[in-house]
Amino acid sequence: MRQYFVESDKDGAPFDRLHRAQVYQRSKNVNDTIAFGTRLNLYDINSTWACHSMWPQNIAPESARHTIGSAEWGCKKPYSSSILNVSAMSYGAISENAILALNQGAKFGNFSHNTGEGGVSKYHRQNGGDLVWNIGTGYFGCGTGDEKRMFDQTCFQDTIDETNGQVKMIEIKLSQGAKPGKGGLLPKSKITKEIADARKLPFPAESDCISPSSHSAFNSPHQLLGFISLLRESSGGLPIGIKMCVGKPGEVAALCKAIYESGTGPDFITIDGAEGGTGAAPPEFSNNIGVPLEEGLVLVRNMLVGAGLREKVKIIASGRIISGFSIVKNLALGADVTNSARGFMMSLGCIQALKCNTNKCPTGIATTDKELMHGLVPDEKSARVYNYQRLTVKSAVEIIGAMGNTSIDHVSSDDITRRVRSNEVKTLSEHFPNVENGSLLDGTAPQRLQSVWNAPHS
Repeated sequence: MRQYFVESDKDGAPFDRLHRAQVYQRSKNVNDTIAFGTRLNLYDINSTWACHSMWPQNIAPESARHTIGSAEWGCKKPYSSSILNVSAMSYGAISENAILALNQGAKFGNFSHNTGEGGVSKYHRQNGGDLVWNIGTGYFGCGTGDEKRMFDQTCFQDTIDETNGQVKMIEIKLSQGAKPGKGGLLPKSKITKEIADARKLPFPAESDCISPSSHSAFNSPHQLLGFISLLRESSGGLPIGIKMCVGKPGEVAALCKAIYESGTGPDFITIDGAEGGTGAAPPEFSNNIGVPLEEGLVLVRNMLVGAGLREKVKIIASGRIISGFSIVKNLALGADVTNSARGFMMSLGCIQALKCNTNKCPTGIATTDKELMHGLVPDEKSARVYNYQRLTVKSAVEIIGAMGNTSIDHVSSDDITRRVRSNEVKTLSEHFPNVENGSLLDGTAPQRLQSVWNAPHS
């Protein structure tokens, strides 16, 4: 009622009506243009825009891809990723019908679908879309134990074999933006046979399913790199990456130092901004912990560049990415590709009812209630998933071409401008200065970044 009768076009959180309407229109493949000019006040502080060129270029949407995987580090099966993919959402957090629709849409559009940390379910496998297997602290699908979850290599190998090549990358989740540093719990009363099968848990459930706050397989940067190498070898050479919400800069520096010293590392790092969403999170964690996407993305970018590692490690950005412009802005700040969860939820019909944590989602997406999910018909909604991704990527490459670039690789932080005061604007390169390649190694990086790098780390 509030959305339809009270809110203006710019009201609503986390997403206003303008952005929600854009997703709905693109999903339905109907007219998504606007009339009579922008509804935004372009003189507001933080108003951000792309700097177009007098000589715009045409870029084919199908070229908007990046290859992820370093042969030098043992990746034998690099993956060609779209610049917009489905972010992590676990089976159980969203319904089987939602999983089926998302994966079928990913199959149609040749983009990837992240499983979330709840394991690879039969619904992820049914339609054959590309999967990124998210492995969290609970090691669901690759672990054993109740209160203390332990990684099990045999269990891991079984899941890889079951997916028959559908898993294209593996992502180790260190933390997520909506509740960094916080684990989770699924009461045994909610563990269905399908959820137990996906997570490789006993059924009927013998206890609550606990996802701890930290990993038991490693507790230092070098141990993490060893775990990455183990998964890469055990999977037959798939790209292996990590997902994290940035917290302490010194820990990012310690990780980059370990990569430099060991000569091996993750094929990609997914940066999840603190503005990211989840079905349920403590308000203090969601509101007051973690670094927002822009600052986290730039810190990781600068650390990798300064350590001479940027060419080997791809960066995926995740956190309130919903439009073509939000994709372009994050590419300009250093991302190679982007992920979206709530954008794709809206393509399925999410109305931002904010009922994800109640199991009473009225659109059948964030629920396990069979009656509620009955209205979400996978074959119909998969077409909307496909349309939304296709038209949003098309919008992104049109913006990149309008800036005079001939490739997505040419987007830079000089291409985007932001109003920082009423009478002052800065490019993103001025707002977030770049660093020289290898400058942290020779001591010439900006002082603040260099001091973080030089500080002793455990």
